[in-house]
Amino acid sequence: MSTPSSGTVPPVRVALVDDQQLVRAGFRMVIDSQPDLEVVVEAGDGAQAVRALDPAARTATGPVDVVLMDVRMPAMDGLEATERIVARATPELPAPKVIVLTTFDLDEYVLAAIRAGASGFLLKDAPPEEMLAAIRTVHRGDAVIAPSSTRRLLEHLVTALPEDEAAAADHPAHQAVAQLTDREREVLVLMARGRSNTEIGQDLYVAEATVKTHVGRILAKLGARDRVQAVVTAYETGLVRPGA
Repeated sequence: MSTPSSGTVPPVRVALVDDQQLVRAGFRMVIDSQPDLEVVVEAGDGAQAVRALDPAARTATGPVDVVLMDVRMPAMDGLEATERIVARATPELPAPKVIVLTTFDLDEYVLAAIRAGASGFLLKDAPPEEMLAAIRTVHRGDAVIAPSSTRRLLEHLVTALPEDEAAAADHPAHQAVAQLTDREREVLVLMARGRSNTEIGQDLYVAEATVKTHVGRILAKLGARDRVQAVVTAYETGLVRPGA
Protein backbone atom coordinates (compact mmCIF):
# COMPACT_ATOMS: atom_id res chain seq x y z
CA MET A 1 0.00 0.00 0.00
CA SER A 2 3.00 2.27 0.49
CA THR A 3 4.10 4.52 -2.34
CA PRO A 4 7.74 5.57 -2.69
CA SER A 5 8.49 9.15 -1.80
CA SER A 6 9.30 11.40 -4.72
CA GLY A 7 12.54 12.83 -3.34
CA THR A 8 12.37 16.53 -2.58
CA VAL A 9 8.67 16.87 -3.44
CA PRO A 10 6.81 17.83 -0.23
CA PRO A 11 4.05 15.52 0.94
CA VAL A 12 0.42 16.19 0.09
CA ARG A 13 -1.08 17.95 3.12
CA VAL A 14 -4.47 16.51 4.10
CA ALA A 15 -7.28 17.69 6.38
CA LEU A 16 -9.72 15.22 7.95
CA VAL A 17 -13.25 16.45 8.77
CA ASP A 18 -15.49 13.92 10.52
CA ASP A 19 -17.44 14.02 13.77
CA GLN A 20 -16.34 10.49 14.72
CA GLN A 21 -12.94 10.54 16.36
CA LEU A 22 -12.32 6.85 15.70
CA VAL A 23 -12.96 7.38 11.98
CA ARG A 24 -10.48 10.25 11.90
CA ALA A 25 -7.93 8.17 13.80
CA GLY A 26 -8.28 5.32 11.33
CA PHE A 27 -7.94 7.60 8.33
CA ARG A 28 -4.93 9.34 9.88
CA MET A 29 -3.19 6.04 10.50
CA VAL A 30 -3.62 4.98 6.88
CA ILE A 31 -2.68 8.36 5.38
CA ASP A 32 0.32 9.02 7.63
CA SER A 33 1.72 5.58 6.74
CA GLN A 34 2.42 6.96 3.25
CA PRO A 35 5.66 8.87 2.65
CA ASP A 36 3.98 11.24 0.20
CA LEU A 37 0.92 12.09 2.35
CA GLU A 38 0.54 13.88 5.68
CA VAL A 39 -2.46 14.74 7.87
CA VAL A 40 -2.03 18.33 9.09
CA VAL A 41 -5.56 19.30 10.21
CA GLU A 42 -8.40 17.50 11.97
CA ALA A 43 -11.89 18.88 12.60
CA GLY A 44 -14.95 17.37 14.24
CA ASP A 45 -17.56 19.34 12.32
CA GLY A 46 -17.97 21.71 9.41
CA ALA A 47 -17.68 24.88 11.49
CA GLN A 48 -14.34 23.77 12.90
CA ALA A 49 -13.17 22.94 9.38
CA VAL A 50 -14.14 26.36 8.03
CA ARG A 51 -12.19 28.06 10.82
CA ALA A 52 -9.16 25.81 10.43
CA LEU A 53 -9.10 26.20 6.64
CA ASP A 54 -9.71 29.94 6.56
CA PRO A 55 -7.07 31.60 4.34
CA ALA A 56 -5.70 33.54 7.32
CA ALA A 57 -5.31 30.36 9.34
CA ARG A 58 -3.66 28.54 6.44
CA THR A 59 -1.24 31.41 5.95
CA ALA A 60 -0.10 30.93 9.54
CA THR A 61 -0.07 27.12 9.67
CA GLY A 62 0.75 26.24 6.08
CA PRO A 63 -1.35 25.15 3.11
CA VAL A 64 -3.80 22.26 2.99
CA ASP A 65 -3.98 20.48 -0.34
CA VAL A 66 -6.85 17.99 0.05
CA VAL A 67 -9.78 17.75 2.48
CA LEU A 68 -11.65 14.53 3.29
CA MET A 69 -15.08 15.88 4.26
CA ASP A 70 -17.90 13.90 5.88
CA VAL A 71 -21.41 14.95 4.88
CA ARG A 72 -23.47 14.58 8.05
CA MET A 73 -21.98 16.39 11.05
CA PRO A 74 -23.26 18.56 13.89
CA ALA A 75 -22.96 22.37 13.97
CA MET A 76 -22.37 22.60 10.20
CA ASP A 77 -22.69 19.81 7.65
CA GLY A 78 -20.12 18.97 5.00
CA LEU A 79 -22.06 20.62 2.19
CA GLU A 80 -22.13 24.06 3.77
CA ALA A 81 -18.54 23.69 4.95
CA THR A 82 -17.38 22.77 1.45
CA GLU A 83 -19.17 25.74 -0.08
CA ARG A 84 -17.68 28.16 2.46
CA ILE A 85 -14.16 26.79 2.13
CA VAL A 86 -14.24 27.00 -1.67
CA ALA A 87 -15.82 30.47 -1.61
CA ARG A 88 -13.03 31.86 0.58
CA ALA A 89 -10.27 30.98 -1.84
CA THR A 90 -7.97 33.77 -2.99
CA PRO A 91 -5.64 33.97 -6.01
CA GLU A 92 -2.69 33.78 -3.64
CA LEU A 93 -4.14 30.88 -1.65
CA PRO A 94 -6.46 28.64 -3.70
CA ALA A 95 -9.01 26.51 -1.90
CA PRO A 96 -7.97 22.95 -1.07
CA LYS A 97 -9.55 20.19 -3.11
CA VAL A 98 -12.45 18.55 -1.27
CA ILE A 99 -13.35 14.87 -1.40
CA VAL A 100 -16.77 14.23 0.13
CA LEU A 101 -17.14 11.06 2.18
CA THR A 102 -20.54 9.51 1.76
CA THR A 103 -22.55 6.32 2.12
CA PHE A 104 -24.95 4.57 -0.26
CA ASP A 105 -28.00 6.17 1.32
CA LEU A 106 -26.70 9.71 0.87
CA ASP A 107 -26.47 9.88 -2.91
CA GLU A 108 -28.66 12.97 -3.07
CA TYR A 109 -26.05 14.89 -1.09
CA VAL A 110 -23.27 14.05 -3.50
CA LEU A 111 -24.56 16.22 -6.35
CA ALA A 112 -25.09 19.11 -3.96
CA ALA A 113 -21.53 18.68 -2.70
CA ILE A 114 -20.10 18.70 -6.21
CA ARG A 115 -22.05 21.85 -7.00
CA ALA A 116 -20.79 23.36 -3.74
CA GLY A 117 -17.23 22.87 -4.91
CA ALA A 118 -16.17 19.33 -4.08
CA SER A 119 -13.81 17.60 -6.49
CA GLY A 120 -15.49 14.26 -6.02
CA PHE A 121 -16.73 11.75 -3.53
CA LEU A 122 -15.73 8.47 -1.97
CA LEU A 123 -17.53 5.83 0.06
CA LYS A 124 -16.61 5.88 3.72
CA ASP A 125 -16.13 2.12 3.65
CA ALA A 126 -13.88 2.19 0.57
CA PRO A 127 -10.68 0.13 0.81
CA PRO A 128 -7.64 2.08 2.08
CA GLU A 129 -5.97 1.82 -1.33
CA GLU A 130 -8.97 3.50 -2.96
CA MET A 131 -8.91 6.36 -0.47
CA LEU A 132 -5.17 6.93 -0.95
CA ALA A 133 -5.55 6.84 -4.73
CA ALA A 134 -8.40 9.37 -4.52
CA ILE A 135 -6.27 11.80 -2.50
CA ARG A 136 -3.42 11.57 -5.00
CA THR A 137 -5.73 11.84 -8.00
CA VAL A 138 -7.48 14.96 -6.72
CA HIS A 139 -4.18 16.56 -5.75
CA ARG A 140 -2.91 16.07 -9.32
CA GLY A 141 -5.82 18.16 -10.54
CA ASP A 142 -8.17 15.42 -11.63
CA ALA A 143 -11.47 14.65 -9.94
CA VAL A 144 -12.63 11.36 -8.56
CA ILE A 145 -15.90 9.50 -8.32
CA ALA A 146 -15.76 6.26 -6.37
CA PRO A 147 -15.91 3.53 -9.05
CA SER A 148 -18.25 1.39 -6.94
CA SER A 149 -20.65 4.33 -6.61
CA THR A 150 -20.60 5.77 -10.11
CA ARG A 151 -23.64 3.82 -11.32
CA ARG A 152 -25.71 4.93 -8.33
CA LEU A 153 -24.76 8.54 -8.94
CA LEU A 154 -25.72 8.29 -12.59
CA GLU A 155 -29.01 6.59 -11.72
CA HIS A 156 -29.73 9.48 -9.38
CA LEU A 157 -28.76 11.98 -12.08
CA VAL A 158 -31.02 10.42 -14.69
CA THR A 159 -34.09 11.10 -12.55
CA ALA A 160 -33.43 14.81 -13.00
CA LEU A 161 -32.68 14.64 -16.72
CA PRO A 162 -35.06 16.23 -19.24
CA GLU A 163 -37.37 13.73 -20.90
CA ASP A 164 -37.15 15.23 -24.37
CA GLU A 165 -34.90 17.41 -26.46
CA ALA A 166 -37.12 20.47 -26.03
CA ALA A 167 -36.73 20.31 -22.26
CA ALA A 168 -32.99 19.71 -22.66
CA ALA A 169 -32.65 22.92 -24.64
CA ASP A 170 -33.94 24.89 -21.66
CA HIS A 171 -31.28 23.55 -19.32
CA PRO A 172 -28.88 26.33 -18.18
CA ALA A 173 -25.84 24.32 -19.31
CA HIS A 174 -27.27 23.35 -22.70
CA GLN A 175 -25.86 26.33 -24.55
CA ALA A 176 -22.43 25.67 -23.06
CA VAL A 177 -22.54 22.05 -24.22
CA ALA A 178 -23.66 23.22 -27.67
CA GLN A 179 -20.39 25.19 -27.97
CA LEU A 180 -18.31 22.00 -27.82
CA THR A 181 -16.74 20.75 -31.02
CA ASP A 182 -17.44 17.22 -32.20
CA ARG A 183 -14.07 16.08 -30.87
CA GLU A 184 -14.66 17.76 -27.51
CA ARG A 185 -18.01 15.99 -27.26
CA GLU A 186 -16.28 12.69 -27.94
CA VAL A 187 -13.78 13.41 -25.17
CA LEU A 188 -16.51 14.45 -22.74
CA VAL A 189 -18.47 11.25 -23.40
CA LEU A 190 -15.36 9.19 -22.66
CA MET A 191 -14.72 11.26 -19.52
CA ALA A 192 -18.27 10.44 -18.43
CA ARG A 193 -17.48 6.77 -18.86
CA GLY A 194 -14.61 7.11 -16.41
CA ARG A 195 -11.78 7.00 -18.94
CA SER A 196 -8.45 8.58 -17.98
CA ASN A 197 -6.59 10.94 -20.30
CA THR A 198 -4.27 8.11 -21.29
CA GLU A 199 -7.19 5.81 -22.09
CA ILE A 200 -9.00 8.54 -24.04
CA GLY A 201 -5.86 9.09 -26.08
CA GLN A 202 -5.71 5.38 -26.88
CA ASP A 203 -9.41 5.30 -27.78
CA LEU A 204 -9.13 8.29 -30.11
CA TYR A 205 -5.59 7.57 -31.39
CA VAL A 206 -4.24 10.93 -30.23
CA ALA A 207 -1.47 11.96 -27.86
CA GLU A 208 -2.24 12.37 -24.16
CA ALA A 209 -1.13 16.01 -24.39
CA THR A 210 -3.82 16.55 -27.03
CA VAL A 211 -6.41 15.02 -24.72
CA LYS A 212 -5.32 17.36 -21.92
CA THR A 213 -5.81 20.30 -24.26
CA HIS A 214 -9.32 19.10 -25.15
CA VAL A 215 -10.18 18.57 -21.47
CA GLY A 216 -8.99 22.08 -20.61
CA ARG A 217 -11.15 23.57 -23.35
CA ILE A 218 -14.16 21.51 -22.26
CA LEU A 219 -13.83 22.70 -18.67
CA ALA A 220 -13.49 26.30 -19.82
CA LYS A 221 -16.53 26.17 -22.12
CA LEU A 222 -18.70 24.46 -19.49
CA GLY A 223 -17.48 26.70 -16.68
CA ALA A 224 -16.59 23.53 -14.77
CA ARG A 225 -13.99 23.37 -12.02
CA ASP A 226 -12.97 19.81 -12.81
CA ARG A 227 -13.86 16.58 -14.56
CA VAL A 228 -16.62 15.64 -12.13
CA GLN A 229 -18.50 18.87 -12.74
CA ALA A 230 -18.09 18.44 -16.49
CA VAL A 231 -19.44 14.89 -16.32
CA VAL A 232 -22.40 15.99 -14.21
CA THR A 233 -23.18 18.65 -16.82
CA ALA A 234 -22.99 16.06 -19.59
CA TYR A 235 -25.59 13.89 -17.87
CA GLU A 236 -27.83 16.75 -16.79
CA THR A 237 -28.07 18.07 -20.34
CA GLY A 238 -28.67 14.65 -21.85
CA LEU A 239 -25.41 14.50 -23.81
CA VAL A 240 -24.69 11.23 -22.01
CA ARG A 241 -27.08 8.85 -20.34
CA PRO A 242 -26.48 5.87 -18.05
CA GLY A 243 -26.06 2.70 -20.04
CA ALA A 244 -25.63 4.57 -23.32
